[in-house]
Amino acid sequence: MKKCYWRVLFLVFMMVIGGCQADPGESTYQNEDEAVEETMNSAVKVDPSINLSSEKVVSVIIEFKTKPAKIAVLEAEAQGVDMTLDKAKEHVEQSHQAFEQELHAFLDDNEVEYRIKHRYKTAFNGVSIELPANEIKRLMGSSVISRIYPNQEIQLDPPIQPSDQM
Repeated sequence: MKKCYWRVLFLVFMMVIGGCQADPGESTYQNEDEAVEETMNSAVKVDPSINLSSEKVVSVIIEFKTKPAKIAVLEAEAQGVDMTLDKAKEHVEQSHQAFEQELHAFLDDNEVEYRIKHRYKTAFNGVSIELPANEIKRLMGSSVISRIYPNQEIQLDPPIQPSDQM
């Protein structure tokens, strides 16, 4: 379980530091205007490396707008607002319930097959889910979702230390 949290934290860190970049050899959209129009009209930010016109099943990580409980408490404290950890945890639970309702409206009612692989509530607030890439567009009207990232494993090489420090 810890390994999973570290992957999610690392993914978020890499997205913040490095930005979202598509593979150079991969065409993400058939039409650049189509990509701009889809993302400009939505409050949900989708990683540009996800081909929204593909029918291929993809695994993505969905980040909710509601912060994880401990982060929410720290941010509230920094702004001089009183918030208890229990109240923050309640907000996280409410975001997951609202997401379930939206999934029903956006995907179940349209008979779209999907599978929630994991629910994140501690270090990250969101879910990992598998669904056809072209069905991600249906989720762009969500009031709960903030960002959608591809679910991919990233491996880093350890830093090289000078021989005199070994």
